[in-house]
Amino acid sequence: MDFTGAKAALFCGASVLTYLRDEKPSLRWPGLWDLPGGGREGEEGPEDCLLRELWEEFGLRLTLDRLVWRREFPSMVETGRVSVFFGGWLSREEVGQIRFGDEGQEWTLMPVEGFLGHPRAVPELQRRTRIVWADLAGVHAGRNDGST
Repeated sequence: MDFTGAKAALFCGASVLTYLRDEKPSLRWPGLWDLPGGGREGEEGPEDCLLRELWEEFGLRLTLDRLVWRREFPSMVETGRVSVFFGGWLSREEVGQIRFGDEGQEWTLMPVEGFLGHPRAVPELQRRTRIVWADLAGVHAGRNDGST
């Protein structure tokens, strides 16, 4: 599959894992709230790309079964190509194991509605998160621990 990268909205209860991008002018979307994920390396598949990025950015090692939602979207960085967006759940225990890497200023579990309406979040990722949240929230209605 030809794709540019992978991102994910990972929920814990009614919050989503986010990080604040660095303020470097050379970066896309400097100083905006972003989601885990990034660009493809070599011939890796979308799931491998996302799981590698989760390890590099947050020190999280998730298994493939934790990615319960997947959809292709137009790439945000290369016209005419696609990127892959995932949705999944994190437990509070996994959130407690996060070890933030050296990309970005800080991370937080942001209330989903806060991220969706945040004036300094990457707009296309807000749109994609709204789609996956609408699909997944009903599946886990009433759960507040993010477990599957």
